[in-house]
Amino acid sequence: MGEGDLHAAIAARRAYAAAGVDVAAGERAVELMRGAVASTGRAEVLGGLGGFAAATRLPAGLSDPVLVSATDGVGTKTAIASAVGRFDTIGIDLVAMCADDVVCAGAEPLFFLDYVAVGRLVPEQVAELVGSVAAGCRQAGCALVGGETAEHPGLMPEDAFDLAGFCVGVVERADLLDGSAVRAGDAIVGIASSGLHANGFSLVRSLLAEHDIDLAEPYQARLLRSLGEPETGLAIAAEPEHALATVGEVLLTPTRIYARSVLAVRRALRAAGLDLHGAAHVTGGGLHGNLPRMAGDRLAVRVDAARWRVPSVFHLFAALGGLDDAELRATLNAGIGMAIAVPHDGVAVALDALAAEGLAAWAIGDVVDAATLGGRRYAEEAVSWLR
Repeated sequence: MGEGDLHAAIAARRAYAAAGVDVAAGERAVELMRGAVASTGRAEVLGGLGGFAAATRLPAGLSDPVLVSATDGVGTKTAIASAVGRFDTIGIDLVAMCADDVVCAGAEPLFFLDYVAVGRLVPEQVAELVGSVAAGCRQAGCALVGGETAEHPGLMPEDAFDLAGFCVGVVERADLLDGSAVRAGDAIVGIASSGLHANGFSLVRSLLAEHDIDLAEPYQARLLRSLGEPETGLAIAAEPEHALATVGEVLLTPTRIYARSVLAVRRALRAAGLDLHGAAHVTGGGLHGNLPRMAGDRLAVRVDAARWRVPSVFHLFAALGGLDDAELRATLNAGIGMAIAVPHDGVAVALDALAAEGLAAWAIGDVVDAATLGGRRYAEEAVSWLR
């Protein structure tokens, strides 16, 4: 860089600073996040952080690879993170919302990119955010190959931020899950959620404001006030991790990442001469809106809602919002974060594989012809064979 170019660069930085954009802070943020990004590396990634774009090879040994992509954000859960002042989990939510969509097509998450927008760039905060994205990528088994941090003074409040992400996975074409393998008679296995995940927070925030709930209030105390002693005692016994938590900490419980576990179930099923037929990530729209998406248009999903334990946070916000159980399952995940369709004789194999992954799971229903439900794609009723 010549002397004239150097003076021009300095002048440009001063102009940016006058407009509220701190270029030096951005550079420091990149340096602070470099180690976290590097920790997600895969053998397919070419090059390192700092280029204009990222390059990734396809994994070796694939004969007819198909790329599968998904993009998402974490919505207004970011407002809870800002209010609590904690940014070490929200990036896990971001990866989950994308990587767990990719695995529903049978694909292994390969790489991930993030976009962070802030009102004012605080390097340590951005590094913590991206560090949590990297933590999510490690859980999903994908490489964080790049991203963008944008400072928007005047457009966003100084303490505001938003996150978006983009995940690419890969699968053999013959192994692609597209709904065509699901059959009437298949069983539905539901996998436990870790809590609210990253959906429904506009409702949650509205109820927090309506009932003037302090995020720093002990969670157990709030349960006692809203649900009463018997239900609170059962909840705390079943959820010891929340015994000393605040309301804000429970709400920031990161979305569970299922990608590796779903792929492990498929390997176990194949070892038993069976296969995974479908998968559904339960996000906005709850069980009603997502479970039928794994099956063909002429099929429907029946769910027996008595078959799994619903975490206390759902009971809390159902009570605060006056939601009945059916409304809860149609709005939030209600304790089932991912569901898979497996052959009827593969239920035990799937449950054992999920238990080996450390995940609670239950046989919660089955697949039937939609005609038997009058054309409906989803129904909640007792399923006799589950008894």
